[in-house]
Amino acid sequence: MQTKVEKKVLAIDFGASSGRAMLGIYNGETIKYEEIHRFSNDPVVVNNTMYWDVLRLLHEIKQSLIKSKKYGKIDSLAIDTWGVDFGLINKEGDLIENPIHYRDLRTVEVFNNIEKYISLGELYSITGNQIMNINTLFQLLSLKENKSELLNKTDSILLMPDLLSYFLTNKKYSEVTIASTTQIYNQKEKSWSSELIDKFKIPKNIFKDIVKSGTIVGEISDEVAKELSIDKLKVIAVAGHDTQSALIATPAEDEDFAFLSCGTWSLLGSEENSPIINEKSYKYNITNEVAHENKTSFLKNIIGLWLVQESRRQWIKEGKNLSFSSLEKMAEETEEFKCFIDPDDEIFVSSGNIPQRIKNYCKETKQYIPKTEGEIIRCINESLALKYRKSLEELKDCTNKNYNTIHMIGGGIQSELLCKMTSSACNRKVLAGPVEATVLGNISMQLIALGSIENVQEARHIIKKSEEIKEYLPKDKEKWDKAYERFKEIIKC
Repeated sequence: MQTKVEKKVLAIDFGASSGRAMLGIYNGETIKYEEIHRFSNDPVVVNNTMYWDVLRLLHEIKQSLIKSKKYGKIDSLAIDTWGVDFGLINKEGDLIENPIHYRDLRTVEVFNNIEKYISLGELYSITGNQIMNINTLFQLLSLKENKSELLNKTDSILLMPDLLSYFLTNKKYSEVTIASTTQIYNQKEKSWSSELIDKFKIPKNIFKDIVKSGTIVGEISDEVAKELSIDKLKVIAVAGHDTQSALIATPAEDEDFAFLSCGTWSLLGSEENSPIINEKSYKYNITNEVAHENKTSFLKNIIGLWLVQESRRQWIKEGKNLSFSSLEKMAEETEEFKCFIDPDDEIFVSSGNIPQRIKNYCKETKQYIPKTEGEIIRCINESLALKYRKSLEELKDCTNKNYNTIHMIGGGIQSELLCKMTSSACNRKVLAGPVEATVLGNISMQLIALGSIENVQEARHIIKKSEEIKEYLPKDKEKWDKAYERFKEIIKC
C-alpha cells in the first residue's frame, strides 16, 4: 500500500479590509489549516484618489513567508484577492503607480457616457458580466481619458492576484477567473475581447496570456528567496478571484445548488456548465464568471456586510467602540420590519457615513427613520435577506431550476442573525459553512495542482468531512412574505 505524503501549502487570501496567510496541511484524508499571519488592508487617499497600498501588501506577504519557515518545507504558495482592480507595469518591469481602489469615483463619468460608444446590451452580450461602474473596463477607459500618459507607458496590466504573484516570481500572466471579472473577457471565445479592445483603442499588448486555475506558474524568484532567507517554492495560479476560490470549497453534493458567499460583498449564484447570456440575464444584470474546471459561476453581486463594516467604522469615529457581536445583539432586540433599504443603491457604494445615508434613504422613501445603532443594523440585515430572496428568484427564472437549499459560505456566516433571516426570507434551508471557504478553495486548488487531490469534487468531499456545517430552517413565512412585498415596492422608489 502506497504511503500518502503530507503536503503543506501557503494560502494568501486578501479581502477588501484585511488579509491573512493560512498554512494548509493535507494528510491524505483531511485538510487542516492554521492562521500564521493577519494584517489590515487599508486604502490610502491622496489628492482625492483612493489607492490600494500594494507595497505594504507585498511586505505582508513577505512576512508570511518568513513566519512559515518554522513549519518546515512548504510545497507551494497561492494568492487570491477581490476582482476588477489592477496594477500597471512598464517595459522595465516596474510598477507605474499604486493600483486604484474600485470604490474610487473616477469611473462614474465614463460609465454614464458609455452608451455613446456601445450599448450596455451589446457589452453584456460579449462579456456576460454584470454592468457595474467598478469593472476593469471602465477603470481603463477613465485612465485613457484622464491619464493617458500612464497607459502609454504600460507594458502589462496585471490584476491584483497576478500582480502580487509577479512581485514574487517575475512571471506575468492572467489567471482566468480573475480575468473574467474585468468586462473585457469574451465568455464565448474564452479569451480577451479583441472587439472591445479595438473599439475603445486600448493597447492590445498590455493584456497577458490567460492561464487556467491550478497552473504552476513558477517559483519564488532567486532575489526574493535570498532577501527572506527562505527555500524556493512553487507559486500556483489558483482561482485568483476570491469568490471562485470560495465556490470550490462549497460542500454541495447536488449538481444544481445555490451558493451565497458572504463577506464585504454578497455573491449569490449557481454553478453552471456554460455561460447564460440572454435578454433575461441581462435584464436582471446577473454576471457570468469563469469557475473551476471550465464551469461557469452564474451569480449576482450584492453589496454585503460592507454596510455593517462601514457603519461600525463611522460609530467608532464618533467614539462608540461597538463590537460586531454587540451590534448584532442590539439588532435582535429591536422591532422587526420597520424599514428597508436597497443594499445596491448607488448611495451606499462609496465609503463614508453609511448610517446617515440609511436614514436619508428611509426618509426619501417615506419610511420609519431608524434612530439607534440596533435599528440600523436590523434594517441592513433584513434588507440583505430580502435582496437575497429577490436575487434567488431572478436566478431561478434564468436557469429554470429550483434550489431547495442555499449553501452560505464565508466570514458572514458568523452572523447567526443573517443566516436565520436568509433562511426565513428565502423560505429555504440554509447550510452554513465553511467560514474559511476562500482559504479552503485556495488550498484545495493548490493540492489539485500538486497532484494530491484529483479534482474539485474530491476536494468538496474532503471539506464536508473536515468542516462544521450548521443548518438553519425557515420560520414565520407569512411575516416574511408580507415584508418582501413591501420591500419590492420600496426599492422601486
